[in-house]
Amino acid sequence: MIAAASRGWRPHALLLLLCLGLYLPGIASLPVTDRDEARFAQATRQMLESGDYLRIRFQDEARNRKPAAIYWLQAASVATMSDAASAAIWPYRVPSLIGAVGAVLLMFVLGARLVGREAALLGAALLAASLGLVIEAHLAKTDAVLLCACVAAQGALGSIYAAARRGATDGTARWTLLFWAAEAAAILVKGPVVPALSLVTVIALSLADRDWRWLKGLRAWWGVPLLAALVGPWLAAISAATGGAFIADSLGQDFFAKLAGAQESHGAWPGYYLAIGMVTFWPGSLFLGWAFVGAWRRRREPASRFLLAWTVPFWLALELVPTKLPHYLLPVFPALALLAGWALVDGVRSWLGRAVAMLWAAAGISIAATLVWAPVQLGHGIDGAGSVAAFVIVVYGGMLLRAAWRVPAPGLAPRAAVLALLTVPAAIALEVPRLDALWLSRAAAAMVARDRPPPGVPIASVGYAEPSLVFLLGTRTELASPEAAADRLTSARGALAVVEGRDDAAFRRALGARGWQAYAIERAAGIDYSNGRRMVLTLYRGVPG
Repeated sequence: MIAAASRGWRPHALLLLLCLGLYLPGIASLPVTDRDEARFAQATRQMLESGDYLRIRFQDEARNRKPAAIYWLQAASVATMSDAASAAIWPYRVPSLIGAVGAVLLMFVLGARLVGREAALLGAALLAASLGLVIEAHLAKTDAVLLCACVAAQGALGSIYAAARRGATDGTARWTLLFWAAEAAAILVKGPVVPALSLVTVIALSLADRDWRWLKGLRAWWGVPLLAALVGPWLAAISAATGGAFIADSLGQDFFAKLAGAQESHGAWPGYYLAIGMVTFWPGSLFLGWAFVGAWRRRREPASRFLLAWTVPFWLALELVPTKLPHYLLPVFPALALLAGWALVDGVRSWLGRAVAMLWAAAGISIAATLVWAPVQLGHGIDGAGSVAAFVIVVYGGMLLRAAWRVPAPGLAPRAAVLALLTVPAAIALEVPRLDALWLSRAAAAMVARDRPPPGVPIASVGYAEPSLVFLLGTRTELASPEAAADRLTSARGALAVVEGRDDAAFRRALGARGWQAYAIERAAGIDYSNGRRMVLTLYRGVPG
């Protein structure tokens, strides 16, 4: 059955349907998330509002962290399907959805050249269903689009390497062109991440083979100038526009700072990605033990050597870097998925596969427990969609584990994809949006909408400064001190202020010092998940005397 599904147009159609089934549900119902997504979306909105598509800003602050390509893509999406005045987040997410689909389809096309169409189809299905990619496809950030560029660059690099090892260098110019174009696209999306991945892959392969001659296939004499021609104009323009601040901030304060220390409290010990990968690559993480065993057994084959060189050095480097976030492992997911698909086609067996399968079972139970526990703690009690998804994970996942324990076989990968289809969309589209305690900005925006402040009068926010609030209430939202908010309420008729409980007394004193009183209109309580604090937000209007 897998052989028939991998022929002709069928794999492309099947993978497209799988992606749409996983990525479309929740694209509009999931509230805007903090902090990265809200910052990206708000900066894109300000590009549309100002007409300045070069400088990247969040309100009045320069956002010199990531290059401009993702903002351009989001701006094109919003201009086509919505407008900057709308607080709907889904148009900003469309590039991520397209990037995720593109990564899956490209992985099949390019992976088939390395491991064959059957293994590539299974691997692409596992990549599409991976929890980490499903989440990134729902967020207006860089990572899903970056993965698409990563698959193109690494897939082209693998084709060049495999051709060189076969002694067939003719006809590889198209892969060289794809490699350098994809590297340029990756730089314009997120800077040096993919070039760094390609570099460590090249070094690992060349050291393992003790041979650097295959690098002639990269045709650097025209590839590097092409890369410079694609990236250079934007780099020169942004450097001139910011007086060199963009380069200093994006490389010095963002990229290299993450290598030197744990940035924004996102630190963890080595081994973090080994643990979190069981969840972020779920349900395909079930097959990782067999994947690495199969890769090691075939380590003399060019395709296996390349996929190991793609995976292992970059993974080890991530474990050593102090700053750790779950999505940092995403660029190695395609290689993991191809190795897993290949192992299933070959029917690889090993005790390591069963050991990893037990870790997978623990990860599945943790996901199921979270789906049951989260609505009780953060919502309004037991959630039907989450409970059904948890039941499916335990029962259907148990059946999948039992089958894999007996004989790892190709048919297990489609069953894993079905497991994801039956659980993840329901959780993202139905359960997560109902976890009201998590969505403080949504609650604050709803309070403001019900009171209908005068047009053109910005809302002041005291003690609560999450970017999602700015996105939902508009660019002119004032993240103010108690005194500045009091000035706003006493100087603009009908002005409103959202005040967090810790600043409530200071805000009332500031109003009282101006001869006004604070009138509480409505309150909302919840958790600011960016810092873990419980908060109470009160919507105030000022009353003279």
